[in-house]
Amino acid sequence: MNPSSGDPSWWRAEVQDLHRLGERVSTLYVERTHVDRDDNAVVLINKERTVRAPAALVAVVLLGPGTRVTHGAMNLLADSGTAVCWVGEHGVRMYASGLGPSRGTRLLQRQAHLVSRTRERLDVARRMYAMRFPDEDVSTLTMQQLRGREGVRVRKLYRQHSERTGVPWSRRLYRQGDPDAVGDDVNRVLSAAHACLYGLAHAAISGLGASPGLGFVHTGSALSFVLDVADLYKGETTIPLAFDLVQRGRTDERDVRLAFRDIVSDGKLLQRMIRDIQELLRAPDAEGDADDQTLWDDKVGTVASGVNWASNSGPSRHLSISGPELSSGGST
Repeated sequence: MNPSSGDPSWWRAEVQDLHRLGERVSTLYVERTHVDRDDNAVVLINKERTVRAPAALVAVVLLGPGTRVTHGAMNLLADSGTAVCWVGEHGVRMYASGLGPSRGTRLLQRQAHLVSRTRERLDVARRMYAMRFPDEDVSTLTMQQLRGREGVRVRKLYRQHSERTGVPWSRRLYRQGDPDAVGDDVNRVLSAAHACLYGLAHAAISGLGASPGLGFVHTGSALSFVLDVADLYKGETTIPLAFDLVQRGRTDERDVRLAFRDIVSDGKLLQRMIRDIQELLRAPDAEGDADDQTLWDDKVGTVASGVNWASNSGPSRHLSISGPELSSGGST
């Protein structure tokens, strides 16, 4: 069959297996492709090829531009505990995410445990700074000292890239909610590049089932943990990229998005983010299953679910809202 022949049923081509059976594939990025279901596999179909991926082997599916997905495929991914994120090209924007009921909450509970205890939270923050500055011992520093060290190192980094590229640099300028309103070209390009990095970090966090809002260094925002994670990689990605782009006169937001897409297109940065998040939370096996579902108890910790704990059950209260039945000729 020739896909370019105009045959309207080109998506019914024979499928081929995606040969990654040794371990669960961490992420699967899809764009300009039809996503369907075939038994226990998702089928990825475009006019060039058709790939069959066992749903249980995929942890996160990133749906990029030009993607169509069927209800059957979403049902299968949810049953398989696979997270689905709707993203921009190669994950440079994060629009929405969904997580099926078969995914557990162990990672989220671990994150909440760490962020709500001062000593544990400080330990995670120190490990974040240690990742960024591996040549420094930060194991005994306070948060105030960590912020001071970070400020010195980041200013030095800006200065080094300014000297390398010949792009003038004075200071970082940013206005919340309107990053294009202030600063020179390099400041505006930095803001656009950071936004792309935030999208990638958001996708990684949501895909793992962690909370984007429970940050360890940042706080008070629905994206506090996204900012924490993104900061780990700015020094090697968005900061040098911004100075390089301004040096070449490429200062439009589209230029930034395309350049950042080229950096992350091999998927290595996303994979690294996932590993780093798991290491920071120290819960590599925290995905869990919904079969472990329990009920919280203030005295014994947890008790079994699926049990009627009332000695005398009272009247049940159940609200159901349904639309009219569709006629036999209606859409399904």
